[in-house]
Amino acid sequence: MSLSRITVVSLFFSAALVACGEGRQEVRGEEAQVSSMESQSLTKGEMIIDEAIRTSGGEKYEEGKVEFTFRKKKYSYERSGSEFSYTRLMEDELGKVMVKDHLSNQGFQRTIDGQLQSLPDSLIDRYSNAVNSVFYFALLPYGLNDAAVNKKYIGETTIKGAPYHKVFISFNEEGGGEDFEDTFIYWIHTENKTVDYLAYKYHVNEGGIRFREAFNIRTVGGLRFVDYNNYKPLGDYRSIDLATTDKLFEEGKLKLLSKIILEDITVQ
Repeated sequence: MSLSRITVVSLFFSAALVACGEGRQEVRGEEAQVSSMESQSLTKGEMIIDEAIRTSGGEKYEEGKVEFTFRKKKYSYERSGSEFSYTRLMEDELGKVMVKDHLSNQGFQRTIDGQLQSLPDSLIDRYSNAVNSVFYFALLPYGLNDAAVNKKYIGETTIKGAPYHKVFISFNEEGGGEDFEDTFIYWIHTENKTVDYLAYKYHVNEGGIRFREAFNIRTVGGLRFVDYNNYKPLGDYRSIDLATTDKLFEEGKLKLLSKIILEDITVQ
């Protein structure tokens, strides 16, 4: 705002504006200090993951609906703040029976042709983990800020000539799910802030290591989606350091096991 006349009133008003402006500057300065303090309280690994989440969609993950098809099964994700709903629809081999799995804050349910099924806890855990795993990978890096996730920066490297941060991920037993002992490494491009590679070591079904390379990168409704080339080591995984899988990849010492492809993606 500007002053049009220099009068006693206008001079008083000008002084008030200056005071208000100084007040706003003080508030902005305090806000900047708070923001700076919050940034300083984060580890480098946490800040890099935060940047990757913002680059891939940020707050858009928190509200709305995502649908896609994966291996002939239809998946639907809905979220509103802390409330979430994961749904998987699939048919039997003859296409005659419709199975619906639903995982939410209230727990897990399975219906077959609309009829609610009574399941033992072992199957509830198994089906819940299967559904959750698909959404975990489909929506990466969202989810890496959960309370049970631990992030540790372990250095920089290059893959195919491009620069990457390496962040090691582990999970607390409390809140970390049935597979809390699994460990991950994410390669985040230092300039683009995108997750282009990841590797993980798992312990179920005799255990193993997988290394994934993102391809077919696209943005749908403001969210970043990728497909993956899914590799495994040529030798015994137990003798392999997870942090060296990027070098094994570049040296051609990983075997392509499968492709992880999402189809018919919609975002509302």
